[in-house]
Amino acid sequence: MKVRADIAALLREGHTNISIANRLDCDPSTVARARKALRLPPADRLGRLYLEAVPTGRVKDYRPADGWMPVSPAQQQANRERLLAALRGEAA
Repeated sequence: MKVRADIAALLREGHTNISIANRLDCDPSTVARARKALRLPPADRLGRLYLEAVPTGRVKDYRPADGWMPVSPAQQQANRERLLAALRGEAA
């Protein structure tokens, strides 16, 4: 598939399919096909969430310089609850 240069440029800048379609007055499916042809990840929040979701609650393919890995908000909440239970003496 031949990808339009203006669509490819906006995709590489990180714009969503809808914003590119509105900006260039084309169909969102055209942008989606171009994104797929260029093998770029989805730019929408839900698509990124599905790509980054892993069972540990950590963000996929994220390697910070200091080696410390952040956890998801859900995992942070679970950790807080376990800590509070341990401090209350409820830990098993």
